[in-house]
Amino acid sequence: MTSISPRHLCVQDNTTIAVFHASKGEGLPRHSHDYSHLTMCMAGSCRVENETRQLVMDTQTIPINLRAGAWHEIEALEDHTVFVNVFTIPKDGG
Repeated sequence: MTSISPRHLCVQDNTTIAVFHASKGEGLPRHSHDYSHLTMCMAGSCRVENETRQLVMDTQTIPINLRAGAWHEIEALEDHTVFVNVFTIPKDGG
């Protein structure tokens, strides 16, 4: 998988919204962090995997919560996929 950076990154009142525009095979390789985040698919489709499950998301899939401290990855399954991560980093730096 080819790692990508957010196309748009917006911070408002300590909440970050990261918008990713991905082609097939691009995304966020396996990683973890000290905060949880919501992930949603706004266009196309993507595979979201963590230690307990694998899910194919599209625009009809409700946002999912990826737990703090647990590894996860997100990969676009088709060109022109847009997925969004929404999170708040704890005041201690998370």
